[in-house]
Amino acid sequence: MYTKEEIKELKKEFWEGFGTYCSQIPALKKRKSKFMLYNTKMKGVELKFDATRDGAYVILEINHPDDTKRFELFEKFELYKSIMEKQFPAGLIWDFAYVRECGTEVCRIYTTKQGIDIHRRIQWMEFYQFMASEMNKLEKAFRTVKEALE
Repeated sequence: MYTKEEIKELKKEFWEGFGTYCSQIPALKKRKSKFMLYNTKMKGVELKFDATRDGAYVILEINHPDDTKRFELFEKFELYKSIMEKQFPAGLIWDFAYVRECGTEVCRIYTTKQGIDIHRRIQWMEFYQFMASEMNKLEKAFRTVKEALE
């Protein structure tokens, strides 16, 4: 078991390691910012990573504060589901009402790799490889449909 301080340090090392891993990827070296993440230029739409004891997650989150607009955005993305999932042979997970740990409800479109644990350093390379490649694909899918959504 880890203390809160040990978990905080472990996560810090994990994310620093991920940054180092990404800086070694030739396609990402050329970019000013490694990934788009919060800079989607669409209000209420963000791309995110998550790494937990359950696995790795690459997420497109619709967190618009206005429920109606959030649901409308999710439905617009659903219209382009086949385009979004083109690069994801297993598809994406479409969660209309995901509840974050803090209790906030958002819409999420994501992919996950289960069976890896952030507490196992030996598995970090699996996290890094999955997260970098899947975020690259999710960004491309987002850019492909973004113009039609606006």
